Amino acid sequence: QVQLVESGGGLVQAGGSLRLSCAASGRTFSNYAMGWFRQAPGKEREFVSAISWSGGSTDYADSVKGRFTISRDNAKNTVYLHMNSLKPENTAVYYCAAKGGLRVGVRPGEYGYWGQGTQVTVSS
Repeated sequence: QVQLVESGGGLVQAGGSLRLSCAASGRTFSNYAMGWFRQAPGKEREFVSAISWSGGSTDYADSVKGRFTISRDNAKNTVYLHMNSLKPENTAVYYCAAKGGLRVGVRPGEYGYWGQGTQVTVSS
């Protein structure tokens, strides 16, 4: 089992920045690729970003490329999502997820472990 706890969400004005954190416990963190997903009201959960076990490979949704950065610190069992130039359409609950195996994944079904989510609200 892997337990994931997100933090860092909140209310921010458009153009602002937030850093989300996801602390993992349980099994060896470095054995898992990690991902960030988000879900807005009335919409399906969508991929935001992912990072391989080593941090050497990352992937981003087209809508966040150049504005969001994913990183991880395996010594701290934590993955981060730095979000810059936030827009109102980025408002959603952001979820951290862990995926067995070394490669990044973009589909929610590839991830076996999920956090409870953290709310990000961007005001215009």
